[in-house]
Amino acid sequence: MSAKRLKRQEIKQKLFTKSRIVLLNEETFEEIFSLKLNLMNVFVGLTSISIVMIALTTYIIAFTPLREYIPGYASTQLKREATRNAIASDSLQKVINENEAYLASIKKVLTGDLETAKLSRDSIVAPEQANAEAPELAPSKEELKLREQVALEDKYNVFEKAGPRVSQVLFAPVKGIITEKYNSRNKHFAVDISVAKDTPIKSVASGTVVFADWTPTNGNVVIMRHNDGLISVYKHAASITKDQGDTVRSGEVIALAGNTGTQSTGVHLHFELWKDGYPIDPTQFIDFE
Repeated sequence: MSAKRLKRQEIKQKLFTKSRIVLLNEETFEEIFSLKLNLMNVFVGLTSISIVMIALTTYIIAFTPLREYIPGYASTQLKREATRNAIASDSLQKVINENEAYLASIKKVLTGDLETAKLSRDSIVAPEQANAEAPELAPSKEELKLREQVALEDKYNVFEKAGPRVSQVLFAPVKGIITEKYNSRNKHFAVDISVAKDTPIKSVASGTVVFADWTPTNGNVVIMRHNDGLISVYKHAASITKDQGDTVRSGEVIALAGNTGTQSTGVHLHFELWKDGYPIDPTQFIDFE
């Protein structure tokens, strides 16, 4: 018989050899409790108890609120608040992206980086909002009849007056001689007013400065946003007295006239006026001379 086989038999004999555990009364030596065991029973019992303890601990950690008291595990309330904050942050980021796209579109339109053929009413709106198509609503028979009745009444109304496109009074930015008028055919969407150097340039209406910086082609440029979708642009200034984000009142000085930028041909103010994304002739609303 080999040594390995003898060793296995010895180990097997030790594992299955029964032992008796007896509990005796110390004074009378009366047997109170006795238990027969072997090493295999002890091993199986300890293994079973360990498996049950591991399973119970896993259940407590995974499916009960007691895991909040274990270091390293976050509470359910904290997770809910974190989820709520993440959703709020995502919404705020979306609003910020839309505002940035809005300001970038204004800058492209008013600094001449966008072709005239591509201009539309939605040219200064964020792309996500501009792509939304309006539903087609067909008028009913009653609406068509009412339109015909109103058209007949207005046809002979001698007191009817056309309303202006701009509902507010505009202040003249400078007083001077117009050297080049507004001409949409030649893509000159502005009026050029000849003035003396460092003449104060004033805001045509109350509003907010959305752009105030230097550009290579137009020099110092100021762009202001007013009420009713109105935007005014002032180019070729010698210096700027306002910063982006400033709130300006009507007639307040925002820059000084100059001759900056590669497209400037002399000391003058290049003034543009936009309404709902469309250029309009400033001389229809402002007297420059």
